[in-house]
Amino acid sequence: MQRNTYVSAAAAMVLALGGPVAAAATASADTATALPTATAARADVTAEAAAAAALKAHPGVIQSLDRDGAVWHVDVISKDGTHSELEVDAASGSVTRENQDDEQRADEYAALLAAKVTAEQAMKTALAAHPGKVWSVQWDDDDNNGRAAYWNVEVKTTDGRTQNVHVDTATAKVVSSDSDGNGNDNDDGN
Repeated sequence: MQRNTYVSAAAAMVLALGGPVAAAATASADTATALPTATAARADVTAEAAAAAALKAHPGVIQSLDRDGAVWHVDVISKDGTHSELEVDAASGSVTRENQDDEQRADEYAALLAAKVTAEQAMKTALAAHPGKVWSVQWDDDDNNGRAAYWNVEVKTTDGRTQNVHVDTATAKVVSSDSDGNGNDNDDGN
């Protein structure tokens, strides 16, 4: 009982001398211990989990997926060629549709829709070659000096490097791989 009196007296003194700012600081110091517990309970959604969540919400084929802060941006092409831009929350895995192009362009996406190797399979291949976390995956069918289409998978490796892995869309084999070599995010492979 006497302890409660001291705590109440101390709180009254804080309010009298320090005002609301000191009281807020005291309150936040008490609640600060509860925050790490709540934060620790939330798992970071991986690229693979973000892909699965996006495809569950909007069936089709992933064209690209990349991490941007607290969200995964996922472009999904449905079998009829409709393009949808989705966001997957990196903490909860919840999916929201940002944009949908209702125009059906299956002919434009024919190579992607017919590819034997999916984005999910390309991520597995890249991680097998370079353990870490997938940060992005993108279909690339630009004219690359006559080279066939491939998946470009960016992996943040366990040793801190950024590894860009090109995966063949027919065989799921690594075609080429380059690294920034120093843990920096360089797109030029140096």
